[in-house]
This record gives sequence, structure tokens and C-alpha cells, in this order.
Amino acid sequence: MNQSDVIAAPWGMSVFGAATIDVAPDLARLRVGIKEMRPTPAEAFGATRTAVNQVREVMRGHGIPDGAVSASNLRITSLWDYTGRNRELKGYECGSSFVVELRNLDLVEPILVDLVAAGVNEVGDVEFDVTAKRELRVQARKAAVAAAREKAETYAEAAGVRVGKVLHLTDVDSEGLKTFRSHGQLVGNDGDGVLTPGMISVSAGVLLGFAIDE
Repeated sequence: MNQSDVIAAPWGMSVFGAATIDVAPDLARLRVGIKEMRPTPAEAFGATRTAVNQVREVMRGHGIPDGAVSASNLRITSLWDYTGRNRELKGYECGSSFVVELRNLDLVEPILVDLVAAGVNEVGDVEFDVTAKRELRVQARKAAVAAAREKAETYAEAAGVRVGKVLHLTDVDSEGLKTFRSHGQLVGNDGDGVLTPGMISVSAGVLLGFAIDE
């Protein structure tokens, strides 16, 4: 036995418990953007503003309130061509990005199709989440404590002792365990697939210290 394996000041037992709850998502976040390049700043602003208004109309047409759509301010950048000896101005690019929250997951695909038709030319990940994250976290924490106690009782039975009172409790960062947001994935053959959200996993972990009763 190595010296590091010896408990210098024995006091009881310490066990780790973890639990994960898998649930279907009920919220989707769409990250999309618009970029328009034109010869002049005014034309670039005008084209982008028109596309932004069209995007807003698409959302309203699907019954999505303005509060569920967050948009960045219009931003403009000059684009240059450096392929020759001298740089050459290609034009001005104006853009805006949006984050759209949807509570009806059946609208994800039709809205994406309509947004592209309305002028959206940048589509990021579709992020799925669950609105009852806090309540699910409470359930996972209770289950983690139960798992830790069950483990302690198993060790105690094998050692011929009984589990005593709880002496110490440490929360383990659940983000380092298995909590994640699910991202949309297009699956199917020849590109003719469907957007599958997968499941949302909410995890919790706890380190419990128990006294040992004879």
C-alpha cells in the first residue's frame, strides 16, 4: 500500500452521486443573418433594410411576436480586392443578424424556408432547449443525492457497518458532467431529410460525506 493510499484522519465515508434527466426540447433558437453587397453604402443599407423588413413580415405571418426576435444593428464594411498590385474597392457589405425563439417546434423548418426566400443568406445552428430547466435541475439534484446515499449504503453493507448522518455535502458543477443543449441536425438520404432535435440532458452531481455507525 502506498502512503498516499492511507487516510491520515479517518472520519467516515465520502461518495459521489450523479443523475441525468433526458427530456424532449420545447424551445428552438434560430440564428440567421443577412448580408448584402452593393457599390455604395447607401445602396447596401437600403438592400439590407428591405431584407430585414421582409424577415419581420415573415415572422409576423407565422404568428411570432416581435419580442421573440432579437436583431443586431445594421453594420457596414468596405470590401477590397488585394489580388493585384493595388487594392481595389469591390463595394460595401451591410449585414444584420437575428436570434429567433420558437415555442412551436413544428415551425422550425417552414420558417427557415420562408426566411431564406425573404432574403436571409446566412443560417447558423438551430439550437434546441427546454424551458423548465430549473425544475428539471431540482429533480436531478434530488436524484443525485439518492444515488450517493445508495452507493454509501452498498459500501457500508459490504463493510459490515451502517451509514450515519451526513457530515458534508459538496455540489459538483453539472456543466462539467452531461448538461448540454441539443442542436438541430438534418438527417436523411440525398438531402431529403428532416430536422431532428434530439434530447436535452439535464445533469447534477453531489459529493456526500457520511458518518459511519457500528
